[in-house]
Amino acid sequence: MIPLELVAVVPVKSLQRCKSRLSGEFDLETRIQITYDALRHVVHALRASNVVQHICVISRDAQVREWALAMGVAFLRERSRGLNAALRQAQQCYRASNALLIVPADLAALTPVDVRCLAQLAASSASPCVVIAPDHHERGTNALLLRPPTVIPVAFGRNSARRHAALALAHGAQPLWCRSESLALDLDRPEDLALYAQQW
Repeated sequence: MIPLELVAVVPVKSLQRCKSRLSGEFDLETRIQITYDALRHVVHALRASNVVQHICVISRDAQVREWALAMGVAFLRERSRGLNAALRQAQQCYRASNALLIVPADLAALTPVDVRCLAQLAASSASPCVVIAPDHHERGTNALLLRPPTVIPVAFGRNSARRHAALALAHGAQPLWCRSESLALDLDRPEDLALYAQQW
């Protein structure tokens, strides 16, 4: 097993645009509360895993900065608009670490065991690697662990799970897959909230 110096980065979009796919069900104040609750849960799961040495929230939003500081984690102000641009900024900021875990703030069912499984997969690989946790459709990427942090350019978006695997191979890294029901659930659509309410 290769020891990891693991940094976790949690991106949070501007709160005025948060959870826009839930706007038909909830007003903005409620969507902001959902975002806060999920972020607090993600930070707790990362801490409780005991494999993450540093946690950083990245966002353009001043309120998110206040949340991060109140939770006792680092904050990185997003310089460019867009998720991938923000995460590439984080990749450069933490390039001296030997591993970077990207965890979106809406993984409300994330567990410390999930985080340890992601880390163990990365530590077990003898070569540079990309650990991908797909969503329950096997299309999107719900978590991404990069060893080293800049091994590939991140490419979140539609069908990103297979795209991240292809980028890993193209950059001489091993793609590894980490699947669990809790990792696969993100709070993106009303049906996700319903599933969360049923199972957790």
